[in-house]
Amino acid sequence: MKPSPSQLPPETRQRICDALLPVLIDGIDLFSQIKVAHWNIKGPQFAALHPLFDQFATDLQTQNDGLAERILTLGSLAVGTARHVARHSRLPDYPQHVTRDLEHVKLLAERIGAYLAGVRAARAVAVEQGDDDTVDVLTGIVTMFEKHAWFLHATLAD
Repeated sequence: MKPSPSQLPPETRQRICDALLPVLIDGIDLFSQIKVAHWNIKGPQFAALHPLFDQFATDLQTQNDGLAERILTLGSLAVGTARHVARHSRLPDYPQHVTRDLEHVKLLAERIGAYLAGVRAARAVAVEQGDDDTVDVLTGIVTMFEKHAWFLHATLAD
């Protein structure tokens, strides 16, 4: 661990960073999947979903950046090249042939759900380690992406 302004001991910071890095990797993967959906969507819901997906991607890019900066602040390194992400993401791959609007909605809802499970697991580590600042960062992600998931689920509701 590199020096940090955090008052947490280095071992604690390492455990937290070990929990945060997979969330960052999943977030980078999810960003690319959302962009694929944004680029390729077609169908009656196009006008509503195209900008919505772009907003999701923008929000995720901001959250990924904040998460990477938290990892660095705690004294570790943020890694996330495309090749690294492809090898380590916990999300399912995104089918490249999908164009239908509601199929994208379903796929993104599933992937956001998987992403949120990882965020919540990392938040549990931060709670256990007494890192309220990291808990706040992760709670912000949960709050934002639960709302995004709700939009998707509402679109699929009968």
